[in-house]
Amino acid sequence: MLSAGRGEAMSLRKKVLSSTVNCILLGSALGMPWSSVAFAVDNLSTDSGKSTAIDQTASTPQESDKNAKPVKQLNSVTVTAQSRSQEVQAVPISLQIVTAKQIDTLAATDLSRMSQFIPGLVVDGSQPTQPTYTMRGITTDDFGVGTDSAVGVYIDGVYAARSGGALLAFNDIKRIEVLKGPQGTLFGRNAAGGAISIVTNEPSDKFEGKVVARIGNYGEHYENALLNIPINKDMALRVSVLDNQSDGWIKDQATGQHYGKNDDWGSRMVYRWNITPDTRMLLSWDHEKLNQPPVAYFGLAPLVPNGTRPPFPPEPGTYLDPTKSPLYNDDVGAEESRLFDGVTLSIDHSFPWGSLVSTTAFRHFTSFNREDNDGTDNIDTYLSTANAESNTSLYQEFRFSGENDLMDWVAGASYYRERARQDNIVDLNTNSVDTLLRNAGAIPTPDGTLFGYLSQALAQNGLPYSLLGDPWEESLDDRGKYQSYAAFGDVIWHLNDNLNLTTGLRFTRDDKQFTWYNPPRTATALDSTISALNALGFFNAAGIPAAFLQQNIVFPNNVGQAITMSNSWNDFSPRAVLDYKFSPDVMGYVSVTKGYKSGGFDAEQIGGEFKPEKIWNYEAGLKTTIPDDHLVLNASVYRYLYSNLQAINLVAASSTSSVPIYTVSSSNQQAVGVDLEAKWQPIDALTVNLTAAYIDSTYSKFITPEGLNLAGEPSGEPLWSLAGGFDYVWPALIENGDVDFSLSQSYRTRTRCNGNSDLQGYCLEGATFNVGGPQSRTDLHLGWNSHDGRYGISLFANNVLDKRYVMRISNVSTSIFGTPIANINPPRMWGVEFRASF
Repeated sequence: MLSAGRGEAMSLRKKVLSSTVNCILLGSALGMPWSSVAFAVDNLSTDSGKSTAIDQTASTPQESDKNAKPVKQLNSVTVTAQSRSQEVQAVPISLQIVTAKQIDTLAATDLSRMSQFIPGLVVDGSQPTQPTYTMRGITTDDFGVGTDSAVGVYIDGVYAARSGGALLAFNDIKRIEVLKGPQGTLFGRNAAGGAISIVTNEPSDKFEGKVVARIGNYGEHYENALLNIPINKDMALRVSVLDNQSDGWIKDQATGQHYGKNDDWGSRMVYRWNITPDTRMLLSWDHEKLNQPPVAYFGLAPLVPNGTRPPFPPEPGTYLDPTKSPLYNDDVGAEESRLFDGVTLSIDHSFPWGSLVSTTAFRHFTSFNREDNDGTDNIDTYLSTANAESNTSLYQEFRFSGENDLMDWVAGASYYRERARQDNIVDLNTNSVDTLLRNAGAIPTPDGTLFGYLSQALAQNGLPYSLLGDPWEESLDDRGKYQSYAAFGDVIWHLNDNLNLTTGLRFTRDDKQFTWYNPPRTATALDSTISALNALGFFNAAGIPAAFLQQNIVFPNNVGQAITMSNSWNDFSPRAVLDYKFSPDVMGYVSVTKGYKSGGFDAEQIGGEFKPEKIWNYEAGLKTTIPDDHLVLNASVYRYLYSNLQAINLVAASSTSSVPIYTVSSSNQQAVGVDLEAKWQPIDALTVNLTAAYIDSTYSKFITPEGLNLAGEPSGEPLWSLAGGFDYVWPALIENGDVDFSLSQSYRTRTRCNGNSDLQGYCLEGATFNVGGPQSRTDLHLGWNSHDGRYGISLFANNVLDKRYVMRISNVSTSIFGTPIANINPPRMWGVEFRASF
């Protein structure tokens, strides 16, 4: 962005008047005596030379540190966390930066592959079309299109509304900014828990290219190619493509299919045109195609012969350890796929007083995810679920910005439109329906079954028909129409050389319309048999209406009806930040921010609606650079109060419902926490880093759908998450190049369980294996890079100690079949990477 000058012609009278007003307001807010305010005004200078938001790559922004040699290698990164270009140490927000080098070191293909090394952030990418983001204990794990995430993901400033398009493969990434705490004022709606800003590379004026090829165990091969072409002095084109493939790390014993496979292909094209000296245009296109097996779910119930029902109810003490058990997934048509396209047009124009950026973005994706939900190769417990989505969104934003001696300011307006479609599909067969009815005690037949009992009666009467083994499918189809409007402003007031006050406000309006349609169940083969038997008068003779066999079981309400609801919500989200430079190298800040997430609708429950979420976050932080010791130390402490936090909860089958259901539940939460970051470069060749996050998060109000009161209990977030490591470079150890060795280590303490954790699958009492225990991961990287940077080769190992953990248990089928399932983390991965550039 091109920015205006400092306004040297501004009169002294105007400056003093504006600054007087600001100091009076600040003094009133902080309870300062009037004498202090007057003193501050009297000491204003017309040539204060305040440090403003400028795009810089110098070792440090302070003039006094020009000779501090190694500090630039630690934290000299220019970010746009506040919608302005600033050096990261000057930003009064708790944030962590992920660089392109860190992505390469960890051989990460998307954010979920490296979130363990970002304390305070958890990205569950086991299902890339349905990822879950957690920031400071705040998460939205609902996969329905009626719910928005509480952690906003932004790609080049464009909001990724649906989870289906929020976790894409890394493709020509410049950096990732992880901003902790509410960011709604700056970033917009649905950033109540925090924001993840992914910034890609723009075309440059240099002809260059790069090729990366990686091969590893389990048949991994990854290729990435980049070409940057200057067309003329005003135009440039940048094109990158990637292909990520692997054979998978676990084989299904039932079907022979390999799970844990990668099959992802993507491309990115960016065109830059400097239309005039003051106007620049960027046009980008992102494309991705994913088609691979779904997440592998391991069955925990003791193995029984096919056609034999497992013990019911199940006993956790008999559960199989999924890290040591074979995999049995018998779902027909298992697949996770996505086709994504996104186009973004950005126009940046500079005026004498500031600049304007217009961003227009169009996104469309379709996704499908069918997975096994019983973990067996048993026809009597067959259960498969699928999620099919289609989503189209349009985003337009106009953002003005400027700066002068008194202030840096940003203001703008945005419009968002989305059309979302989702089909929630459940597949069983008549055998597994019988098991469900039998275990629920719903059918008063001698053996408790319906189709099995009738099939026996048919055989006894010599009729060549059977009602067993026929597919049975139900679905709940959702349609959403959403619009959102926003206007925002954010001003950094320079009160004096060392003191800044930031005030911001965003107004948001959300309009939503949601439709549920519950079609009659589909069972073509069964209906054909029922029709033939009905013609023979079998059901009349048996005294059973044929329609009894054709009722919906999973989604029994409002069959054949379309139910539509709509609602609107308005919100004002303010923020106030006071930052003070105690010295050129030490900055402290305090802040109060409000976050907002729009209300919505429960995609799994017809007529389900919930209120908006709101959070108030109170934070204080310190950012310190110690040039003489080549050290950077950052710390922040916070407390938040969260109301109406939406989370999806599994409600087990019971006497009132023969099938388990997912429902969106609301809770109030509160938390206190600390974020710590340290980077040290004792010698030029060695860099050491450590980051840590502590959080004590509890429910202040939450009654589960079963009526359990969890007020005062932990919400489940571990107390501590830590990440650290070092990087050592041997200059010229090998001729014409440097050798680089990196070690990265992460650790999370155990999950803090509550009275609902076992049912939701985060903990498990009585099992012979650990669920929700501490987790750690160790990664190694050894590379050689030529002195001119044109060639490189490296060896990498992820999870080098081969630590295996149960990530979560799913109890969808536990209360109906007695077949809990679990997913586990991948094993050790290693490989070699080759790089060439020109």
